[in-house]
Amino acid sequence: MSIEDLPRQITTAWSTKLRMLRAGARAGGSAAQLRGVIGVITLLIAYLVLEWASFIHEHKGIPVTPWNPALGLLFAVMLLKGSGYGLVLFAGVVIAEVFLVRTELPWAIVLVMAALLAGSFAAAAAATRRYFRFDLGLNHVRDILVLLAAGIVAAAISTALLSALLLAADELTTGDLAQSALPLFVGDIMGIAVITPLVLRLSLRWPDLASRTLIEIIPELTLYVIVVTCTLWLSVSVGTGANYKFLSLLFLPVVAAALRYGIDGSCAALAATQLGLVVLLHQSGHDAAAFTEFQVVMLALTTSGLVIGVVVSERQRADLAAYEAEARLKEMQAQAARAARMNVVSGMASALAHEINQPMTAARALARSVQQILRSPAVDTGRADGNLAVLIAQIDHATDVVRRMREFLRRGQPRFSTLEIRDVLDDALMLAGPDATAKRIAIELVVDAMLPPIFGDRVQLQQVVLNLIHNAAEAITESGRSDGRIGVRAQLSAGDGFIEVGVVDNGVGAPEGRLLFEPQTSHKKDGLGLGLSICASIIEAHGGRIWLNSSVKGATELRFSLPLQTRGPNTP
Repeated sequence: MSIEDLPRQITTAWSTKLRMLRAGARAGGSAAQLRGVIGVITLLIAYLVLEWASFIHEHKGIPVTPWNPALGLLFAVMLLKGSGYGLVLFAGVVIAEVFLVRTELPWAIVLVMAALLAGSFAAAAAATRRYFRFDLGLNHVRDILVLLAAGIVAAAISTALLSALLLAADELTTGDLAQSALPLFVGDIMGIAVITPLVLRLSLRWPDLASRTLIEIIPELTLYVIVVTCTLWLSVSVGTGANYKFLSLLFLPVVAAALRYGIDGSCAALAATQLGLVVLLHQSGHDAAAFTEFQVVMLALTTSGLVIGVVVSERQRADLAAYEAEARLKEMQAQAARAARMNVVSGMASALAHEINQPMTAARALARSVQQILRSPAVDTGRADGNLAVLIAQIDHATDVVRRMREFLRRGQPRFSTLEIRDVLDDALMLAGPDATAKRIAIELVVDAMLPPIFGDRVQLQQVVLNLIHNAAEAITESGRSDGRIGVRAQLSAGDGFIEVGVVDNGVGAPEGRLLFEPQTSHKKDGLGLGLSICASIIEAHGGRIWLNSSVKGATELRFSLPLQTRGPNTP
């Protein structure tokens, strides 16, 4: 290829690439457009089906039934997808007027009616989405109030405009407004109040719904249907007008559903109640005026049910958040406790290794000695038996050190049981002893005789004692003393209701004040600020307290108290 052909080759390659990208985009766009068209057609069919199912009354060619679920469906879609779906509402109104209502109104009036209705609710949806920070999940009471206010305003505007149009066209008279405007207004509001929240919640929760969940609530659903059916029968079948007061009984199942399942329960309960009411009113032959009276009561019930459901859902979310925060806090505390244990053990690691190595070396030497004795012509069985006894003791000692270290480092749930304080202190000193010996620090343990048992977690209490001894050893090392001493003392408190354990050292001393036990507060160069804070949390969880009893240099003492056993060993 010559240099003169290079620009042409580059241009050809780019042109080919662009054609491929355009072809892929057209293919993807065509698929997306096809899905969009199918979705719009499905939505339009759903609108027409709901219009057909809910259309009961007509006044001079105008549907005036005070129940418009189709509008509620499309208003929810406009809130979810955008006000452009007002065109679907426009088309649905035109088709419903021509083929379902079979109106005799002129085409121009039908088109203007559809435009006014679609424009009013599309504008309300757009304003709600843009200016009111509306949460589509209906997670707050404010969202319910905004939704109802938007529906009421849009319904009032559309009803006023439609009435003015029909009056101007001489299709209605002033006397006809009472029979058409009020039912139309109430029907639009009820459609939005009942169906729109249900669709919004279904759009959010539909992926989470499972058949198993629906099967589990069948008994409750059956009971609810029975209660609602009986109440509706009392309200509808006995008479007109006077008995709609029985609808107040529907507050009970609606509130029960809201308390049980929050906003989801109230949406489902209200939709089922409204559907049952419409069916019974239609079968009973009630006119539009009686229908409107029932729907006004239902509007109050719907508003109350939605508000209660949202409040319950907010409380449930708050409880769940508190539970999760508590679980995270416990996990963080457990991790911090483990970090503190590791911090303590890291300072004792080399000494513990030496402590384990000593009995194992002695055991090896004793084993060789026994082997030599057994191989000699004159076997000294007494000496061999003595060496074996010492060998077993050395191995048991090493095993105890490893076992106690494993128990101390194990991470798990606290295990409370009845404990003897001497056993807890002995185990802790076995772990702390090698490190203290390596630093040439003497540890003295004094436990009063006949101390009562305590109730607690052995590993956690060992951690407290080890932390205090570890801090005391560091204070002595910092002071540079060659005669370091740590005293551990357990005794009954003055009130005989607690056992007090004190750890005293002759190190550099400690600062006074409560900040000593606050998290991330450390006076050591490499301190994490976790040790004493975790000690305080453990002791307080056991019903005791920890404090700085003496901060004097050379006689620093930290003490903690534990209540005597008040529960049995099997108490969880």
